[in-house]
Amino acid sequence: MKNYPLSFSYVASLLGVALSLGLNGCSSNFGDVSNTPTLTTMHIQGIVHGGQQPISGAHVYMYAASTAAYGGNGIAAKSGTGSNASTSLLTAATEHADSKGLHYVITNAAGSFDINGDFACTPTTQVYLYSTGGNPQLAGVGAGGTVNSAATLLAVVGDCASATPSAAFPNATTVSMNELSTVAAAYALAGFATDPLHIGAPSAVSGHSLSAIGLANAFNMALNLVNQAAGTPNATLPLNSKAVVPVTTINTLGDILAACVNSTGVSSSGCNTLFTNTTYSTKPTDTATAAINIAQHPGTNVSNLLALATNASPFQTFLTTANDFSIGINYTGTLSVPFEIAVDDAGNAWVANSVANSVVEFSSAGKLLSGANGYGSGGGLNEPFGIAIDGSGNAWVTNLQGNSVTKLSSTGAVLSGTNGYTGGGLDEPQGIAIDSSGDVWVANVFDAVTKLSSTGALLSGTHGYTGSGTSGGQVSAQAIAIDGAGNAWVSDQNNLVTELSSTGAFLSGTGGYSGGGLDSPDGIAIDSLGDAWVVNVEGKSVTKFSNTGAFLSGTGGDTGGGLSFPEAIAIDGSGNAWVANSGGNSVIELSSAGTALSGTKGYTGGGLSFPEAIAIDGSGNAWVTNLDSDLVTEMIGIATPVITPIVAGLPATPTAKGTSNLGTRP
Repeated sequence: MKNYPLSFSYVASLLGVALSLGLNGCSSNFGDVSNTPTLTTMHIQGIVHGGQQPISGAHVYMYAASTAAYGGNGIAAKSGTGSNASTSLLTAATEHADSKGLHYVITNAAGSFDINGDFACTPTTQVYLYSTGGNPQLAGVGAGGTVNSAATLLAVVGDCASATPSAAFPNATTVSMNELSTVAAAYALAGFATDPLHIGAPSAVSGHSLSAIGLANAFNMALNLVNQAAGTPNATLPLNSKAVVPVTTINTLGDILAACVNSTGVSSSGCNTLFTNTTYSTKPTDTATAAINIAQHPGTNVSNLLALATNASPFQTFLTTANDFSIGINYTGTLSVPFEIAVDDAGNAWVANSVANSVVEFSSAGKLLSGANGYGSGGGLNEPFGIAIDGSGNAWVTNLQGNSVTKLSSTGAVLSGTNGYTGGGLDEPQGIAIDSSGDVWVANVFDAVTKLSSTGALLSGTHGYTGSGTSGGQVSAQAIAIDGAGNAWVSDQNNLVTELSSTGAFLSGTGGYSGGGLDSPDGIAIDSLGDAWVVNVEGKSVTKFSNTGAFLSGTGGDTGGGLSFPEAIAIDGSGNAWVANSGGNSVIELSSAGTALSGTKGYTGGGLSFPEAIAIDGSGNAWVTNLDSDLVTEMIGIATPVITPIVAGLPATPTAKGTSNLGTRP
């Protein structure tokens, strides 16, 4: 397909005009959703580009994401009561309406559009723009051409902070809609999008607002990935110059979409290749849907899609080879051999920063919240290893060399004294988990499991709960997780898993649970059925137990997807398991039945280097620590949003079979 690029000077002049328009009296803000600059006049203007050429006659709609129900991968589009359909916001004051009575504005020959307060939205709803059709002007600006019905584009506007149009969008500025803004929206919102017109999450579930928080954070991430005014990728996150955005990957994805947008339509070779290779349940007929499908299946048909990006493509540079299309943001600086990671209810990620003897916290927008030196000074941090967040937002950290546990407040203040909590069998503590009562469970390398109250009082006796002398079989505890019955599941390097009751009694027999492929088991996680998932470092496999200790994964465990020295595991909101695969420098996704969903090599976005730990947040991002490169990688929108912190998924009253809301959407 021939490409007809505009001259640089013409494009520059168009962008200059667009950038001179915008929201009068509004400073640009791409920070946390709570950052709200003063806005005096609302006047959204922008430009629609296809391959950096203006699209004339495109219809630009304004939508608010549903606050009634989830959209997402595998969730059908729904209308009526409990609909996940987005809500059209433009009013009758706008000049145009379609056959469904939905209003839109039209772009001119320069691709420009103007929304001058003719809308109504509910405060705290999340708003985006959707462009459909128009003439990509392949023969030049102003020349006649064919309307491309397949050309659909997305751009996030953000939180509607007020029902009054003049104060609605504190995060909005001039909007440049193109393939790159579409990629940013598709990936950030992948966990909430069924298609471009069915994006949403319920505003509150079971008395909490975690779903609304996750959706707001996802919209904000879309703003952070691509500069809203220029329509170009940000090299780093706006609030963190050491959070590196994979510009080349985003460019490549933009070029893949441009092969269809910058064409004569659905029957063109570019559109046919794009849609054929992004077909899952239904073949898409527009580029925004295709973009969402790529984001939700980043490891599928990669080489076929990659062929659409060429030297003639509009966004340079681009990838010539790729294992997958996952987008990974790398956080650098302040990190020194990061071990475990946990996510709180705001979507902030907490990292045990072992060599620096600190804890590092990143906001959902990527901002470093813990300062240049991290949290924990004077709190006894000594090779911090494990980390867990309690129901009050406090972080509990195990100190491998300090033989102690440090408790930090949600703002990083030390709550556990100068040396942390000690005694009770704490001896090279590693894994840590919190139960629904707020009690803290710690797995110690040298045998014991220690239980602490929420105030640090020892609940497990002088030496902790030990297998030695009690026929529990426990020898070298590694990681620990709590199920819905309040029982603790502990991986043990002696090739076994032990299960303890809430009072410390061993429930797993004389020698613990063994067999089932257990071979140097390490990370462990519990799903909503009360089943336990364990990674086997030397066995290069994952073993799954029922809540009664029966093997669900066969005699050798699950071994597909390129598993190689897996270190840690987490469960997302669909009940799928995500594995930090250190030997393969990848992240592997397994279905609830143990089938590999991430191809033969897993996902590698961000350049993973000996991934050690993994956590999923309420926006569907996967946070991964990398030991070899001193990095934390945030893989955008790759998973299903899940309840955070983990303890929030546990029932207040223990269940008989260990069932819970672990591994479910917020």
